[in-house]
Amino acid sequence: MSKVGVIMGSKSDLPVMQDAIDILKGFDIEVEVDIVSAHRTPDKLFDYGKNAHTRGIKVIVAGAGGAAHLPGMVASLSPLPVIGVPVKSSNSIDGWDSVLSILQMPGGVPVATVALNGAKNAGILAAQILGSSDQCILDKIMAYKEGLKAKVIDSAKDL
Repeated sequence: MSKVGVIMGSKSDLPVMQDAIDILKGFDIEVEVDIVSAHRTPDKLFDYGKNAHTRGIKVIVAGAGGAAHLPGMVASLSPLPVIGVPVKSSNSIDGWDSVLSILQMPGGVPVATVALNGAKNAGILAAQILGSSDQCILDKIMAYKEGLKAKVIDSAKDL
């Protein structure tokens, strides 16, 4: 079964990252959730990055705020695609520190980056990556997108 690893730098990131967890579970994708701090638990970070693929993880969604090193460090260690979620943290002025820390990766270490607090889109992107080789997931994504279309059409009727 395809699994997505959803990791975050601290428990305070969970309210944002819950959107990724919820959307993935809505697509019936198994999710492994953990707290992996790049700065406070570097040994755990190295173990996670080097070994996630051996536990059946196919995509990693990593959320972090402030100096936001978690997504990039995991990407440097893992052969898996990593989707970074910049989180506006309490120690941030406006969240740009997190966005730029995740977005500005050096050549050779890609991190797909979503909007500030954009965990829902990170979950959808992880599902789309899995759906490229899993028809069941792809069908659920197509149905989800049809549902988005229907909501827009229905809301236009109310104008």
